[in-house]
Amino acid sequence: MKGIVLLSGGVDSAVCLAFGVRSLEIALCLTADYGQLAAGREIAAAAALSAHYGIRHQVVELPFLRDIDCSALTGRAGLPEPDEVELDDPVRSAETARQVWVPNRNGLLVNVAACYAEALGCERIVAGFNREEARNFPDNSPQFLDAVNHSLAYSTLSGIRVTSYTQQLDKVEIVALGQRLGLPWSYVWSCYRGGAEACGVCESCRRLERAKRSASEVRV
Repeated sequence: MKGIVLLSGGVDSAVCLAFGVRSLEIALCLTADYGQLAAGREIAAAAALSAHYGIRHQVVELPFLRDIDCSALTGRAGLPEPDEVELDDPVRSAETARQVWVPNRNGLLVNVAACYAEALGCERIVAGFNREEARNFPDNSPQFLDAVNHSLAYSTLSGIRVTSYTQQLDKVEIVALGQRLGLPWSYVWSCYRGGAEACGVCESCRRLERAKRSASEVRV
């Protein structure tokens, strides 16, 4: 079975790629540039990961999304920097999720990938959703996956489906799985910022660093 991986270069999509190459013929890794602060670093990370696994990589430019977005991810607002305690606070985490929400981003990316998948004769789109972020990002949830697959049954002639190998996992479990799969961690870029080094204080950095400390104790 052939597939396409939506690859941001972050840990969730990187682990999905590492897992996917074992069960699918991956025809393409697709990375979106919608004007996010970390676009350059994400593209470089995704390109390095794709090369590592011997898969063609392509960047899709979505400038209109940058033009209409007002979120912190594109620099239109300040990036939230929650501490580790706040990561588990439902009120604070819901607030930070709203600050980095990009309008219909995952809905758009899935449908862009479906265009490529249908043109390339692929049956699957692999996306890096996760259980931890689904609490505040409905486009990471099983309900979103079910809904988008229902839609693709009508919008593609070949009945393409989206799958996520990490959707039922939290960050600790995802990192543990990546370690088991031998993921090349030096290529991964999960920071919301695009500096020379990961900032260490944005929410994405905080979640990843916390997960790395606990992953050795988890079996997946």
